[in-house]
Amino acid sequence: MAVVVALGAFLMTLFGGWTAQRVTDRRHLVLGLAGGLMLGVVGLDLLPEAIDAAGETVFGVPQALLLFVGGFLFAHVVERLLATRRAAHGAEAGDRVPQVGLTAAAAMVLHSLMDGVALGAAFQVSGGMGATVAIAVITHDFADGFNTYTITTLYGNARRKAIAMLLADAVAPIVGAGLATLFTLPEELLGSYLGFFGGALLYLAAAEILPEAHHEHPARTTLLCTAAGVAFIWLVVGLSGG
Repeated sequence: MAVVVALGAFLMTLFGGWTAQRVTDRRHLVLGLAGGLMLGVVGLDLLPEAIDAAGETVFGVPQALLLFVGGFLFAHVVERLLATRRAAHGAEAGDRVPQVGLTAAAAMVLHSLMDGVALGAAFQVSGGMGATVAIAVITHDFADGFNTYTITTLYGNARRKAIAMLLADAVAPIVGAGLATLFTLPEELLGSYLGFFGGALLYLAAAEILPEAHHEHPARTTLLCTAAGVAFIWLVVGLSGG
C-alpha cells in the first residue's frame, strides 16, 4: 500500500516540476513562490519535526537546532568555496555555480527518499497513520518538485539536468517506501538529518532564491507569491495534523 501511495507522490512531484517549467515568463514570481515554499517547509514542517525527533540537548541547546545552524553554515561554506574556485578559473564575480544547484537538488532527492521511508513506516504502524502521512507527503511533494527544478535551473544548469533531477526526486519516495519494508531508521537519526537539511534549505531560500526573485522585479506580486508559498505549506501541515 505504501508503494502504491508513493506513486501519487511521484505524479505530484512531476506536476510541481512541470508547473515550474510552464511559468518561466514570470520567473520572478516562480522564484518568489519557491522561496515561500522552502521557508514554509523549513519553519512549519522540517524544524518542528526535527526537534521532536531529536530532542536531546547539547550544552543547553536542542541537538536539532545545532544541526540546523550547522546545515546553514555548511551550505554557505560550500557555496563560497565553489564560487572561489570558479573565480580562480576566470569566472565573473556573482556568476552562479552550477554545482551548488545540483548539490541542493540532490539534497531534495534525499529528502524525498526519507519521505518515502516515513510513508512506509507509517503504514507499518496502522492504516490510519499511513493515510495521514500520505496526505502530507503527496501534497508537499508538489513543492519538492517545484523547488527541485527551480533550484537546478537557477544556478545555470541545463534544462536536461533539471529534468533528470526532477525525475530522481519523483522516483525517490517510491524507493524509500520500498526500503521501509527492509529496515527502519532510528528516530533520533532522522530528526538530526531533518535539522541539518532544514538549515541548508533555509540558506538557499534566504541567501539565493528570494534575493534573486526581487533583483530585477521588486514587485508586490512577488511578495504575495512568497506569502502564498508559506500559506500553502501551513495548509498542508494543518490538513495532515502536523
